[in-house]
Amino acid sequence: MKATWEKVDTNLVSLEVEVDAEKVATALDQAFKKVVKEVNVPGFRKGKIPRSLFESRFGVESLYQDAIDILLPEAYTQAIQENELQPVDRPEIDVTQIAKGQTFKFTAKVTVKPEVKLGEYKGLEIKEGSAEVSEEDIAKELESLQQRHAELNVVEEGAVQNGDTTIIDFDGYVDGEQFEGGYSERYSLELGSGSFIPGFEEQVVGMELGEMKDVTVTFPEEYHAPELAGKDAIFKVKLHEMKRKTLPALDDEFAKDVSEFDTFEEYKADLVAKMQENKQKEVEQEREVAVVEAATAAAEVEIPTAMVDSETDFMLQDFENRLRMQGMNLDLYYQFSGQSEQVLRDQMRADAERRVRNNLVLDAIAKAEGFEVTDEEVETELNRLSELHNRPVAELREIFERNGNMENISEDVLLRKTIAFLVENSKIVA
Repeated sequence: MKATWEKVDTNLVSLEVEVDAEKVATALDQAFKKVVKEVNVPGFRKGKIPRSLFESRFGVESLYQDAIDILLPEAYTQAIQENELQPVDRPEIDVTQIAKGQTFKFTAKVTVKPEVKLGEYKGLEIKEGSAEVSEEDIAKELESLQQRHAELNVVEEGAVQNGDTTIIDFDGYVDGEQFEGGYSERYSLELGSGSFIPGFEEQVVGMELGEMKDVTVTFPEEYHAPELAGKDAIFKVKLHEMKRKTLPALDDEFAKDVSEFDTFEEYKADLVAKMQENKQKEVEQEREVAVVEAATAAAEVEIPTAMVDSETDFMLQDFENRLRMQGMNLDLYYQFSGQSEQVLRDQMRADAERRVRNNLVLDAIAKAEGFEVTDEEVETELNRLSELHNRPVAELREIFERNGNMENISEDVLLRKTIAFLVENSKIVA
């Protein structure tokens, strides 16, 4: 097999491949054995027609597509490996020659991993972050703890307030007509959660038990249902129940309920110590982010659209997985948020491009510094993941190997090693 390539544009190469005629003959034989099983010819049992009669009746050309399907994947993979190309998208294939007794030729336009021109990445100056835990930080954390351990109590009279959990009926109309998904009975809604169309929850505030009210809202211009986008709607709302949070007192009893400590002062001291530890980790993480961003800003790289698309796909899948863990899915999220998949993708795209750019630069730095990942480092990472997920190392290894993800382990280790190198070689300035 022969394979040569030339650069035709930034991150785009044209790969010319020629496969020996002997392999073409073998592929045609395999194609015939596959196709002949489905051919019915009078006087012959199914699958027993001679090759010469098959070709005279149907033409050898009828075998070409199956032969291409046999030849192409192996030839393309071999050509990529021999020329040390790193594709980041599916190739655009153009078959230029396929015939009995001749070589098989094709051209592949391949989008490849871009080259990175590194700038300065050692001695980068990073502003020093503060690891101080303020009294305001402590107060917010204690308030958050109160909210998490609050009791929901039924309120029998008075007006519903922001933060209350309500049980409501609603029936939505646009242009005087009911619309799909706009009706529900005894729906639980926490006011102030922002889970409904903008303006809806604010108008429920102030209603009293048993009251009915028309709530007028406007669907967002980019609402996931095009027939409702930008339309005014009227919801007929009835309030059935309301529950209000009762915050626990921050005292010794509270400490005993939520911790192993007997007094609130002991609990608070432990809480502050943990907050201090977390704050220090945040400062370290911020320094890592800052040094990576600085190294990336100093580098030059043109990112293929395909890489950003792929990263966006990954982020969207990850977001859906997290929604499912909360008992939701993307369809429900689109309905409640008023967004569409395209809007969500557009929101993620800038972050996806930043991730791709950072990873490309870190990979280039690792190569420039000659960093490698040892078997011992991979084993250490597996042990770390084992402790994190409380699963045996052997089980995790088997899962990664079965899914072809062992390389991802090495990539993660290399990434962290490179970031640690950048931090060690950076300078903290006031």
